[in-house]
Amino acid sequence: MHRFRNICGIWLLLLCCAEFFCALAQADQLRLDPQVVAVTDQIYSGDFEGGRAAALRLQEEQPEHPIGYLLEAEALWWEIWCTSAEFKYGMTFPRHRAKLSADRHYLELAAKATALAEKKIAEHDSAEMQFYAGMGDALPSRLYGLRGEGRNTARAGVRAREHLLRAKAMNADLADADFGLGLYNYYIDTLSAAARVLRFFMGVPGGNKKEGIRQLQHAIEEGVLVPPEARFYLAINLHNYDQQYRGDLLAKLGRKEKARDCYRAAGAAALSDPECHEHVQELVRAALKALGSLDNTP
Repeated sequence: MHRFRNICGIWLLLLCCAEFFCALAQADQLRLDPQVVAVTDQIYSGDFEGGRAAALRLQEEQPEHPIGYLLEAEALWWEIWCTSAEFKYGMTFPRHRAKLSADRHYLELAAKATALAEKKIAEHDSAEMQFYAGMGDALPSRLYGLRGEGRNTARAGVRAREHLLRAKAMNADLADADFGLGLYNYYIDTLSAAARVLRFFMGVPGGNKKEGIRQLQHAIEEGVLVPPEARFYLAINLHNYDQQYRGDLLAKLGRKEKARDCYRAAGAAALSDPECHEHVQELVRAALKALGSLDNTP
């Protein structure tokens, strides 16, 4: 009996130790409230205004947490993306945006998210807050890139990379961090010759396209917050920079009836932002007109 009690004691001790180390291992995992997931669903379904309103409520409930500010910026970004997009070369995509005062709030939200995350890092460093700080730094790079501000894009990207690398160093399984790192690796490795020279003189770290693709795929498969966006950007990047993939994609889009159905579905989608809705209608008309011209091609 005494031996049995000793064995039970050993097992209890081992169980407590296992729970302790599991708690340590999970402490830096990205944790999302159901409310946050609901906000992302609103944004990615095209309800930008509803997503933004929900993000503002999150800010009121958790004013010292970066997630509400990141989500409001995300909602604003897709409004920017939508209103800046153009149908060209058989692809709907934003290629340039002027420097507008209306975009200032987007940059302010990104800075706020980074500042809050860095404040929490100073109090207690964690992979989660390093991730949020990295995403806060990454948000401006998208807008700077759309404006053609190469230096600002590079600086923001490098700052984001540093935070995300720190997050991965603290928690190698944090797949969400691979979204930003994957985009960095992919874009840096596809720079033009002139941009590579600028990168060299600015001291911007290099990247690897294949590694970027692997990281984006990992973010899609294992991420918690970023899979929809990672999936979208991987498809866009492969279309823009990979000739082999581009041929496959165009072959698939050669099924014109399915393409028409997709464009019409986009035109019928309920978008809460009036300017975005009107612009989508224009894009759908341009795309359908292009498909019609393809029908007349001998």
